[in-house]
Amino acid sequence: MKKILVTGGAGFLGSHLCERLLQEGNQVIATDNLYTGCKENIEHLLLNNLFQFLHHDISYPLFVDVDEIYNLACPASPLHYQADPIKTIKTSIFGALHTLGLAKRLRAKILQASTSEVYGDPHVHPQREDYWGNVNPIGTRSCYDEGKRCAETLFFDYHRRHGVKIKVVRVFNTYGPRMHIQDGRVVSNLIVQALRGEPLTIFGNGLQTRSFCYVDDLIEGLVKMMATENEQIGPINLGNPTEFTILELADMVLALTGSPSKIIFKELPQDDPMQRNPDISLAKNILGWEPQISLKEGLYKTITYFDGCLRKEKVPYISLPS
Repeated sequence: MKKILVTGGAGFLGSHLCERLLQEGNQVIATDNLYTGCKENIEHLLLNNLFQFLHHDISYPLFVDVDEIYNLACPASPLHYQADPIKTIKTSIFGALHTLGLAKRLRAKILQASTSEVYGDPHVHPQREDYWGNVNPIGTRSCYDEGKRCAETLFFDYHRRHGVKIKVVRVFNTYGPRMHIQDGRVVSNLIVQALRGEPLTIFGNGLQTRSFCYVDDLIEGLVKMMATENEQIGPINLGNPTEFTILELADMVLALTGSPSKIIFKELPQDDPMQRNPDISLAKNILGWEPQISLKEGLYKTITYFDGCLRKEKVPYISLPS
């Protein structure tokens, strides 16, 4: 049994990771300030005597005794991270400093959940880990993009300077149950709009591309990366290499929900990347990992989840086709 800390443990990814680690027989401490995470995501885990939840903001130091640390704490959707950009960058940078300091003191392994946003609006396609990116340092998305880039810098400097056992993964678009109903990202937006019978909002012309990874596949990649030998530090891309336009995603959502919603187009936000697709050669070779769940299968599971959320809210929505 290992004792494992998961920061951001009540969030979308964090709650799934806690669940997986507990299933493997580990003792898990989850921390979250509940800014975007919610207790409902981990309610079913609170009855497990191997699970502990601490309401804590990782921008402040944390003192616990653990063997491994997964640093997932940071709002990940533009809607949430732009709402308080200073808090966002503090979470990324101070959170990295505090978890790295803890890992150094405990000689614990630590994994940083970085992001595909470190590549910005890329000039290289698909994106490889040796590409340095094309990021606007002063734009409205910069608090997240540059915060994560700085966190990566801190991780590698702690490794070089202090020998901290680090793992860095770059997470590409991930979706699935427990996404916030007002998450603001494209998959949840389109599903909720379709179920409510509202127009599906597409920014730009809809021809920009994304690659969508189902949450179970992503969690498998995180666990595999943590289990690698010490010399395997990353960064490693984790995402689904199958590329879809936003219009293709919207059409699939409409077909799976049976919604009569129409598609409307709005202006593309500042610095929104036109292409996003991971090269996962390293993940395949080093981790033996690649996604197993198709977009159609993953969307159906996610739609079913949001259908349940809307039933609880008792708001008008479209019944799923039988």
